[in-house]
Amino acid sequence: MNRKKHWETIYANKSPLEVSWYQKEPLLSLQLIHNTGIGKDAFIIDIGGGTSVLVDCLRDKGFSQITALDISANALAFTKNRLGGKAQKIQWIEADITEFIAPHLFDLWHDRAVFHFLTDPSDRKKYVGVLQNSLKRGGHLIVAAFAIGGSKKCSGLDIEQYDAQKLQNELGSEFLLMEETGEIHITPSGKEQKFGFFRFMRK
Repeated sequence: MNRKKHWETIYANKSPLEVSWYQKEPLLSLQLIHNTGIGKDAFIIDIGGGTSVLVDCLRDKGFSQITALDISANALAFTKNRLGGKAQKIQWIEADITEFIAPHLFDLWHDRAVFHFLTDPSDRKKYVGVLQNSLKRGGHLIVAAFAIGGSKKCSGLDIEQYDAQKLQNELGSEFLLMEETGEIHITPSGKEQKFGFFRFMRK
């Protein structure tokens, strides 16, 4: 399966307001970011954040070093258009996360959209390698993923379900679990999706 082609097609044929993962307000992500205690000048990257409003919210809260990464040019273009002139203050990166080379180290890595789609163990290993090369020691990692017992597919693709221990096994011992919580996400069509949110610190 060509990942890029799949997601470009999704965003070409559907409004970002209609996709199942759409959130009007990313309240839980914002709370977990707040809980890290990072400063407003911290370097933050949102993985798979193409059409998420998280970047808008972070800008409004005064964070100044924000990067949004997505595999889909269509997704990034939508958000740039939504933000207008404010888009110039955000770094936009079109890339497959398994092949990403960070332009600098980040203080916080946020992923509500990508890791659970990596069903091939080799892709997960590449992801963790990229994460290790991109996140500072003492930096923060926030991952949201479909929870055990929840959805088995999303956007026509198989997904991996996670609890804290399964995710810890993928990340390795240098990531220390600081906080975990859950969320029942209601899709625009009214369906329930069970998510787990996990906050780690890199040792």
